[in-house]
Amino acid sequence: MSLLRKKSISSLLAEQSSKSSGLKKVLGAFDLTMLGVGAIIGTGIFVLTGVAAAEHAGPALVISFILAGLACVFTALCYAEFASSVPVSGSAYTYSYAAFGEIIAWMIGWVLILEYGLASSAVASGWSGYLQGLLQGFGIEIPVMLSSAFNAEKGTFVDLPAMVIIFLITIVLTRGVKESSRLNAIMVIIKVAVILLFIFVGVWYVKPDNWTPFMPFGFQGVAAGAATIFFAYIGFDAVSTAAEEVRNPQRNMPIGIIASLSICTALYIIVSLILTGIVPYDQLNVKNPVAFALNFIGQDWIAGFISLGAITGITTVLLVLLFGQTRLFYAMSRDGLLPKAFSVVSPKRQVPVYGSWVTAAIGGLFAGFVPLDKLANLTSIGTLSAFVVVSLGVLILRRTNPELKRGFKVPLVPLIPILAVLSCGYLMLQLPATTWISFAIWLTIGVVLYFIFGYWNSGLSKKKIRDK
Repeated sequence: MSLLRKKSISSLLAEQSSKSSGLKKVLGAFDLTMLGVGAIIGTGIFVLTGVAAAEHAGPALVISFILAGLACVFTALCYAEFASSVPVSGSAYTYSYAAFGEIIAWMIGWVLILEYGLASSAVASGWSGYLQGLLQGFGIEIPVMLSSAFNAEKGTFVDLPAMVIIFLITIVLTRGVKESSRLNAIMVIIKVAVILLFIFVGVWYVKPDNWTPFMPFGFQGVAAGAATIFFAYIGFDAVSTAAEEVRNPQRNMPIGIIASLSICTALYIIVSLILTGIVPYDQLNVKNPVAFALNFIGQDWIAGFISLGAITGITTVLLVLLFGQTRLFYAMSRDGLLPKAFSVVSPKRQVPVYGSWVTAAIGGLFAGFVPLDKLANLTSIGTLSAFVVVSLGVLILRRTNPELKRGFKVPLVPLIPILAVLSCGYLMLQLPATTWISFAIWLTIGVVLYFIFGYWNSGLSKKKIRDK
C-alpha cells in the first residue's frame, strides 16, 4: 500500500507559501488568460490544421475542433476546481498525488513529461516551418540537411531552427516569471491580431465547393482528426502549473483556465472553416497551412505578414510549454521523485534555472530529430490520459475531502467529470496502434525508473523512515 501513499491537502497547501517554495507570486487573472491563449492558439491553428484536414477530417475539421473543444470544456471545469482548491505547482501530477497516491502521481508526472517535452518539440518544428517559409520569401534558403528532422528520402538530417528557438526561449524563461509573462502578453496580442486579419481577408475567398465532400474520411476520420489536434488544447493544463506564482489563486486560476479555453475554441472553429473553404483539403498537408492558403489566393504580402505573426504566435506556445515543463520538474523534484537539482530556485531570478536548461536540452533533441506527426500523436495521448485522471480525481476528492475549501466547483457532479472521462477516453481510442505501443513503452520505462529512484527517494518514504 506504500505505493498508494498520498500527500495530504494540508501539506500541499503549505507548499504554496512563497517562503517555502521560493517562487514569486506575481500573476493575476489577465496574466493567466494570456498564458492560456499563448499556449492554446498557435500550433493548432498555424500548423496542425493542415495535417488534420488532409489526412483525417477533410472540411469536417471544424467538427474535429468542436469535439476536441467539448472534451476540453468538461475537463477544464475539473481543472478549475482542482486549481482553486490545491493551487500548487505540478498540475495533474500534484492533483493525482492528493487523490490517488504516489505511484499514480508518478505515472501521471511521467506522462506529463512526455506531453510537455514532445509538445514543445512539435511546436518548435512548426515554428521552423514558418520561419523557413518567411525566409524563402526573401530568397534565403536554409541548407536542406539542416531544415527538418531526419528523413533519408528528403535528405534532411536535423531541424536546426527548431533547436535554436528552444534555447532562445529558455534564456527568456530564466530571466524571471514576470518578465516572461509580459513578453508573452505582447506576443499574444500580436498573434490574435494576425488571426483576425486572416479571418477578415480569407472569408471573401471561401468557395463552398471546397467543403464537398464535407466528410471524405467518414466520422472515423473526424474523430481521428480531433485526437490529432487535441494536444493544441493543453494550454489550460499549462496555466495550472503556474499556481504557486499566482496572486489569489482561488479566484484567478478558474478565470484564467475557462476564459482562455473559450476564446481559443471560438477562433479555432472560425479559422478551420475559412481555411478548408479557401484551399481543397487534400492540398493542406504542409507545415504552414494558414500562410499557404493566402499564397493560394494570391495574397502573398499578407501571407508574409501571417508568417511573421505565426512565428510570433507559435513562440508564445513554446514559451508556455517550456514554462510548464520546468514547473512540473520542480514539483516532482521537491517531492523527491526526481533529483533535487530540479527544484533549486535561483535566489535572484526566483525561477528553477537548472530544470529550465535540462528541459531545453531534451526538447531541442526531440525537435531536431523526430518528425512532426510522430510528436503530435504521442503528445495527444499523454494529454488525454492526464485529463482522464484529473477528471476522476474530482470525483475522488469530492468523496474523501468534502470539507475542502473550493474557490470553484464543477457543476452537475458526477455528470460533468464522467463526460470528461468518456470524451477523452474516446479520443484516445482514435489514435493509431503505433502511438499506443510507443506510449506503453514510455509507461514501462517510467515504472522502472520509479522503482530505481523515486520509490526510495520520495519525501513520503523518507518521512516514514524518520517516523520509525
